[in-house]
Amino acid sequence: MTITVLSNKFQELFHSLPERAFFAPGRINLIGEHTDYNGGHVFPCAITYGTYAAARKREDQLVRLYSENFPDKGMIEFNLNKLDYEKDHHWANYPKGIIHFIMEAGYMIPTGFECVIKGNIPNGAGLSSSASIELLTGVLVNGLYELDIPRLELIKIGKRVENEFIGVNSGIMDQFAVGMGKENRGILLDCQTLKYEYAPIKLENHKIIIMNTNRRRELADSKYNERRGQCEVALSQLQQILPIDALGQLSKREFEDNKHLITDEVVRKRAKHAIYENIRTLKALEELKAGNLEAFGQLMNQSHASLREDYEVTGIELDSLVEAAWQQPGVFGARMTGAGFGGCAIAIVANEEVGNFIANVGEVYFEKIGYKADFYVAGIGGGAKEIEMEAVAE
Repeated sequence: MTITVLSNKFQELFHSLPERAFFAPGRINLIGEHTDYNGGHVFPCAITYGTYAAARKREDQLVRLYSENFPDKGMIEFNLNKLDYEKDHHWANYPKGIIHFIMEAGYMIPTGFECVIKGNIPNGAGLSSSASIELLTGVLVNGLYELDIPRLELIKIGKRVENEFIGVNSGIMDQFAVGMGKENRGILLDCQTLKYEYAPIKLENHKIIIMNTNRRRELADSKYNERRGQCEVALSQLQQILPIDALGQLSKREFEDNKHLITDEVVRKRAKHAIYENIRTLKALEELKAGNLEAFGQLMNQSHASLREDYEVTGIELDSLVEAAWQQPGVFGARMTGAGFGGCAIAIVANEEVGNFIANVGEVYFEKIGYKADFYVAGIGGGAKEIEMEAVAE
């Protein structure tokens, strides 16, 4: 897909040329799953798949949006003086929420705009297409109207859209990775303090393969809230003796010495995952800094095992993909990524084995599950930005 494709669609719909073009990536989390709301660290990166937009300012107050990913929804229109959530506006509530909170923050958006959007992130796969649309809209509005909104403020606005406009109780990792991504860098992020550090990911001889189960994550929201509640119970019981504010503050030794305080065995397992996963994530940064990809891969494998056995958020689809990946030559590590119960897993695979890996894992998955998985060879890319109108998209 080139920007020319979007430009042609724009001309077809609006009978004029777009003025500017923008891109925002999707993201994967390399390690550090279900640690963010437990006071721990995450380790995401932006990927080279994402969402593209071609846009032009209007002279009135109307915003007109069209997505090539949802052609059945047609043109969605709303006015700058009526920016309420509307169920019928479907995907366009994400851009609408961004505009709403930018204006609420005191930035002047004097006129509406028209825009065509197209993304190549698989919808429902857990690669954060919603954060991609949010930050895409943020950089688009920032660019069109020369607002000079600091990047961190746009990231926080994106989170507010999820929490307050859409009504999803998610953390800031997705928007942060999409907004702050750097090519060939992972981001170690403390979601509580927003302290972050970039880590080099040198993959000259390897590729990141995204493996989509093609099972949408229907259970993810309800199970997410259940796991979050269980971790809160564990924390409150540990706080009877320990002066802590979050599970992520504990070392392995501190947890092992005090885990008897957690009265329910299942709740104890949930806490163990949150604490051990945070330690794995910090260790992952050290290994990547040392250029030790093999040790990083082992930490990925341990992460998946913990998510399967202690946190119990994988399910047969993700386990089938990851366990098949572990058996393939040239695989350094594989794990689920995202909330779980469907969505995607990732693997780090030697360049010369990529074709065989996709064929073999795909065959095992189809035989076991009964429908196909999809595979994407992803690069680690940069964050949301304006792009040249002639630029070639991924």
